[in-house]
Amino acid sequence: MPKIRVTKIFEFDTAHTLHNYDGLCSNIHGHTYKLHVTVIGEPIADISSPKYGMVVDFGVLKNKIKENLIDKFDHSLIVSNSEDTSFIESNKAIFKRIHVVDFQPTAENIVAHFAELIKRRHRTFQPKALRNINIFRRMVRRRQ
Repeated sequence: MPKIRVTKIFEFDTAHTLHNYDGLCSNIHGHTYKLHVTVIGEPIADISSPKYGMVVDFGVLKNKIKENLIDKFDHSLIVSNSEDTSFIESNKAIFKRIHVVDFQPTAENIVAHFAELIKRRHRTFQPKALRNINIFRRMVRRRQ
């Protein structure tokens, strides 16, 4: 049986700041992201299985990604531990959803972090292969 790719797309909004960056992105700002999670494998061939014909159960994939990533990172702030984060402690009322990470929170590093979290937490996909994890920022053109 040929290998099949299945992709589930998630959308969420997150703010971040780029430590020591030489432009406007050193300020707190946010984006709408689309996260594409692709699993590759052969559909289950066991006719007696309730998952017969599936590469991965979309419901399981959706719930696990939503629970472990989207629900945690949506409407949150991602900040590098290189930043002075003392402001968080004195402003807990407005910083309830903050993630202090050990990397510069660029889109590239965020998707690498998500890939690592997914691989670490989701043995469900085995022996399927988590093939691709892509992240896209929604770009809005401003009319002048």
